[in-house]
Amino acid sequence: MSESSKSSINILIKKTEKLLKRFNEQRGIIDAYIKKEREWKKHKLLQANEIKKLEKVNSKLAKIIKLHEQ
Repeated sequence: MSESSKSSINILIKKTEKLLKRFNEQRGIIDAYIKKEREWKKHKLLQANEIKKLEKVNSKLAKIIKLHEQ
């Protein structure tokens, strides 16, 4: 191999390693974002379920209060 082709290959290898490193960093950022998003959705679902339960209890209490007022 000639010296220029060796240096070209070395440059290509360095650039490829740099791109792979950047890709792995970005993948880590994306994975962290996905994890936060899933936790947020889970928390939101739990809150929605709790609100539904409280609304049911509230409506039952309202009915009982109406019956006692009559």
